[in-house]
Amino acid sequence: MTERVVLAYSGGLDTSVAIGWIAEATGAEVVAVAVDVGQGGEDMNVIRKRALDCGAVEAYVADARDEFAAEYCMPALRANGMYLDRYPLVSAISRPVIVKHMVRAARQFGASTVAHGCTGKGNDQVRFEVATTSLAPDLKSIAPVRDLALTREKAIDYAEKHDLPIATTKNNPFSIDQNVWGRAVETGFLEDIWNEPTKDVYSYTDDPTFPPVADEVLITFEQGVPVAIDGVAVTPLQAIQEMNRRAGAQGVGRIDIVEDRLVGIKSREIYEAPGAIALIAAHQELENVTLEREQARFKRQVEQRWSELVYDGMWFSPLKKSLDVFVDDTQRYVSGEIRMVLHGGRATVTGRRSEQSLYDFNLATYDEGDAFDQSQARGFIEIYGLTAKLAAARDEKFGNGVDLGVGTL
Repeated sequence: MTERVVLAYSGGLDTSVAIGWIAEATGAEVVAVAVDVGQGGEDMNVIRKRALDCGAVEAYVADARDEFAAEYCMPALRANGMYLDRYPLVSAISRPVIVKHMVRAARQFGASTVAHGCTGKGNDQVRFEVATTSLAPDLKSIAPVRDLALTREKAIDYAEKHDLPIATTKNNPFSIDQNVWGRAVETGFLEDIWNEPTKDVYSYTDDPTFPPVADEVLITFEQGVPVAIDGVAVTPLQAIQEMNRRAGAQGVGRIDIVEDRLVGIKSREIYEAPGAIALIAAHQELENVTLEREQARFKRQVEQRWSELVYDGMWFSPLKKSLDVFVDDTQRYVSGEIRMVLHGGRATVTGRRSEQSLYDFNLATYDEGDAFDQSQARGFIEIYGLTAKLAAARDEKFGNGVDLGVGTL
């Protein structure tokens, strides 16, 4: 029986050429897998036909937009997933759902190997292959660009020689990856980290310098998930799409960052994630109202580790699964409404309310009706500062007290 390879297929030049390239290099038949995670562009049936026209023996196409939004974007939202506190893991969370469908296709069509179009310098090669082995340890992985010497120049020549139904050009300056959670742009002149991004870099966001009239939005959450916008019920996918549209129109969610890649190099990336940034800001503020102080403090530590694991391709790892359990538990009371104003590149919370709120007006107010017993504060401070007081006394005793600079003026 002829070996089969499942290829993550985008419909673009590199993966179209990879179909024949893999077949010639390995002798295997290629099954193309295209997964819609809200990246837009061509119709998936057009992509399916192109895969077959380029030599694939089978083409597996999946509309995974709702699945991606509900099972990957929402966990990222509940975890406030932000690598280096700024990047909302746009590409990182899409790889596991793509791999899940690749493994499903491998089982369906009897493939022993999966293939992806990643280079040997990026994070995605790790994400694809570690996710694959986490779901199907028996499957092997290959990368035509990395393992089979498929350069862009060779891809163009191959496509033209074999008359493949795909546009070829040497002039595309950027490498772009996008889905409903956001858009990532790199390479080209952006590799000089002094260069300012030009207008053509952006697609999901309008220029925040000249914004339209401010847009006020009311977001309703249930257990950390947005369920309504301005009182209209929405699915997770619809919530992201609506906030992409409205926050994007105000230039919210533009990110220019030099980040630490898993492979050890620093890389300059431009991201656009209007919906993700606005929703995370709203979710964080609702947590400020509903999470207990120590729980909230510890969750921030968990969020950082969760984001690092996901960025590093460990979506299906034991630790990430364990952290998911903690995050899920913290969301029990994260329900309520957040009012935001979107304007000029900013998403600003202007109101919050929740039946599960831990904010007590009578404890917080300084006016009449104050229920806080201030007489207890003196004793609390004495006990709270006791260990610091004892340590300071010891320092004074042994000549290690703080030098206050007395007499040096």
